[in-house]
Amino acid sequence: MINLHETKISQDIPGKKLIVSREFSAPVAKVWRAWTESSLLDQWWAPKPWKAETKSLDFVTGGLWLYCMVGPAGERHWCRVDIISVEPGKQFRSVAVFCDEEGTPTNAAPEMKWFAQFEPSESGTKLIAEISFNTEAEMNAIVQMGFKEGFTMGLGNLDALLA
Repeated sequence: MINLHETKISQDIPGKKLIVSREFSAPVAKVWRAWTESSLLDQWWAPKPWKAETKSLDFVTGGLWLYCMVGPAGERHWCRVDIISVEPGKQFRSVAVFCDEEGTPTNAAPEMKWFAQFEPSESGTKLIAEISFNTEAEMNAIVQMGFKEGFTMGLGNLDALLA
């Protein structure tokens, strides 16, 4: 039996990108809200025991999401996500970088260019996200930091939130 809620993450080495796919048993509108509203994002984005805290979010073309990941010992890692384009309920493009509390990039990790698509499926919603990097080495650095494991955990949190 196929687990529809399994997170699949593959590497496109020549394309310098990670491709994430995941199905959710919820309608597209509900999954979209969980990705674009800070009160919902903060409940699932971080892998436990970490949590996400949004400082500001304007999820529109040209907007910005500034948040931090808060660790169990209170450590804080800031990230800014510049929203490049939004087609509500369907897809968005963004660029994520680590930054300081004011949103100034720190170059602590490689830039990640996101293209996320949300499609209706038999079970509810299919997410396909492509995360592109400038170089293969940058992609490998993100993988070494535990991206696959952490994002899989986060999407599991989202599955629980949607249930």
